[in-house]
Amino acid sequence: MEQDESAKTTAVVTGGLVGIGQAIACALSANGVRVAIGARRGDDPALREEARKLMGPQTIVHPLDVRSEASVLAFRDAVEAECGGIGILVNAAGICIHQTVSGHGLQDWNDSIATNLTGPFLMMKTFMPAMIGRGWGRIVNIASTAARTAMPDQAAYCASKTGLLGLSRAAALEGAPHGVTCVTVSPTWVETEMLRESARIMAGQKGRDVADEIAEIAQSNPQNRLVQPEEIAAVVAFLCSDRVPALTMEDISINAGAHW
Repeated sequence: MEQDESAKTTAVVTGGLVGIGQAIACALSANGVRVAIGARRGDDPALREEARKLMGPQTIVHPLDVRSEASVLAFRDAVEAECGGIGILVNAAGICIHQTVSGHGLQDWNDSIATNLTGPFLMMKTFMPAMIGRGWGRIVNIASTAARTAMPDQAAYCASKTGLLGLSRAAALEGAPHGVTCVTVSPTWVETEMLRESARIMAGQKGRDVADEIAEIAQSNPQNRLVQPEEIAAVVAFLCSDRVPALTMEDISINAGAHW
């Protein structure tokens, strides 16, 4: 099967306007990959301009709600019209809602599952067939150490990320005969706005200062620090390359020595 070499230098990154997703988009761009970013705020002119300043004028930004199949299909059509074939897919969009099992509202549960698990499923369902047809593809799903070691008061988050591991392994097996890999990357706490929001919630529950909560989080792993988004991005950029085609169906934990 003849590979489409141009697809190796085109990538879709969901959630690529902030946090880990933005760092990944920047790392891929630095490697010469043209990036198409999908995000709920993808129609914000200021955010589009900021993305192009960070990643280059060739960067594409379109609105995308990964919970909606219609939105995913519209995003694909818009991106393929501008870029052609997409060979790299990074699912970095995600949310974290703090709630116990007994206290979880159904809407919050559904939003978590829809964003963190159904979203990657819809993106892979939409983009993977063309990768298989071309004989090459790289899929990286951002999971979490919470997928393997539960965290209290984050029931839906743990459930969605655990499900993402299983989904990714199934996709890896489907893609294996066709040159398509699928890997999960599971970070511990990463210094992003999502972490800061979690710290604000946890600090409020404990009646303590947010800075103290963040410091305690940083000290909860053996390295006594917060992982930086760029560290995640460096690993993802490597996984999206052509250097180790046998690396698939794996969960790579970036945990600073912690179990979660």
